[in-house]
Amino acid sequence: MIQAPSIRDTTGFALAKVCKAHRGNVARCLAEIGLHVGQEMVLAELWETDGLRGGELAARLNVEPPTVTKMLRRLEKCGLVERRQNPEDARSSVVYLTDKGRALQEPVARLWQEAEERTLASLNTADRETLHHLLAKMRGNLDPGVTTG
Repeated sequence: MIQAPSIRDTTGFALAKVCKAHRGNVARCLAEIGLHVGQEMVLAELWETDGLRGGELAARLNVEPPTVTKMLRRLEKCGLVERRQNPEDARSSVVYLTDKGRALQEPVARLWQEAEERTLASLNTADRETLHHLLAKMRGNLDPGVTTG
């Protein structure tokens, strides 16, 4: 009988371990400015397009709507976003950044850059470009709706 290779020997296992370590790295950075990992993803969508419905945020983040609702509650409590009634549909609300939420764009970008530098410290420029390209291709394999350019 042929023995299957150990899951520890797969690229997916290595990728999962890197993702977990990266998430921890980013979490420590974000904690410096009072954010939890994942909250910056919601803010990033709003920095790009302010005034989104919860369902739109969920689709953009590829998470379930209840997850976004919970995140929005926390962000609202921190004064980073506000929900207003949708003028086109009174049954739904639209999420907007507050001034405090807008002000975090530069610090979050800086922290993500610092985290990226730590993560990629041992890679040269060519390796970094190759890694970025390969990760985009892998994401395209798993999420056909994403263009890999």
